[in-house]
Amino acid sequence: MGSRLKDNINSRYFEAANAMKSKQQRRRIVAYVESYDDIYFWRTVLSRFEDEKRYFEVMLPTHKKLERGKKAVLMSFLENIGPDMIACVDADYDYLLQGATPQSKKVVESPYVFHTYAYAIENLQCFSSSLHDTCVAITLNDHRIFDFEDYLRQYSEAIFPLFIWSVWAYRVGRHNRFSLSDFNRVADPSGFTLNNPQSSIDHLRHKIATKVRQLQSEYPDNKEEYLKTKEDIKALGVTPQTTYLYIQGHHLFDTVVVPILNKVCNRLRQERQDEIARTARHHTQRRNEMSCYEHSLQDIRQMLKKNTGYMLSEQFRKIQYDVDRFLNAYSAKPTPLTSSV
Repeated sequence: MGSRLKDNINSRYFEAANAMKSKQQRRRIVAYVESYDDIYFWRTVLSRFEDEKRYFEVMLPTHKKLERGKKAVLMSFLENIGPDMIACVDADYDYLLQGATPQSKKVVESPYVFHTYAYAIENLQCFSSSLHDTCVAITLNDHRIFDFEDYLRQYSEAIFPLFIWSVWAYRVGRHNRFSLSDFNRVADPSGFTLNNPQSSIDHLRHKIATKVRQLQSEYPDNKEEYLKTKEDIKALGVTPQTTYLYIQGHHLFDTVVVPILNKVCNRLRQERQDEIARTARHHTQRRNEMSCYEHSLQDIRQMLKKNTGYMLSEQFRKIQYDVDRFLNAYSAKPTPLTSSV
């Protein structure tokens, strides 16, 4: 039996199972996601919509094959998903492309596909106003020694001109000449230090300006298309100050934010350890207090992955608006399924 037929049977099975339930039973809505890490994120999105009538089960596309990723979700299930089987995916560039490619068209137009609006969940986990709280959770030190919001604002403003070129390249099929990997290599804020973070921004601006001049030289007649792309993506919510939310998620997480968190958290840990050493009345108290503190420290990457500060972001609100609209539209349809819940 082909995988598509199996998926169709699965979708019909969920619909039939829900149709057989009494009005007192809760309707099950299966939400397929791309990877294990996405399960927790989409649970934070969908939890508020559960009530005595419905609940969500967030899972990978299948239990029978180790199949992950956006294509596994969209290609295998798009034709079969429906009110009881939805797809929840990273927006990637598909949101910004606004239907310019077949995959983008599926992501932005299907009522049963929900996306992150930001490039990926990693971008939202790095939501700038939440990063100090993440440091506090990691180090148990609330000393605000670094302004994450200001740094990521400056980082975004620096990369914004080149980001427009990147989106343009994917819109017009020129990404073989300027790929995401090419963009990431230039948008790497190497040389970051806590004592002089501005130097990494200044160096980044220089690299961006050099690459922009190169692209302008390669495409001298592209000014009008560049300006149109700029206005289009700004209309979708991208601003020079928030561009970091729309670049490749793993690049932001691994190359930009985690290295900064490492330096900030190391400094905060050292502060706390120095305080314990300074205020302990004797060696035994110092040793016990230091052991207690060190056992309370958390792993940076794991805490960042569990960061839910993005719930205050505009992107998160947009996702929840889409889910709410979907559920209201579904409930309003006079179908046999709605009469059973």
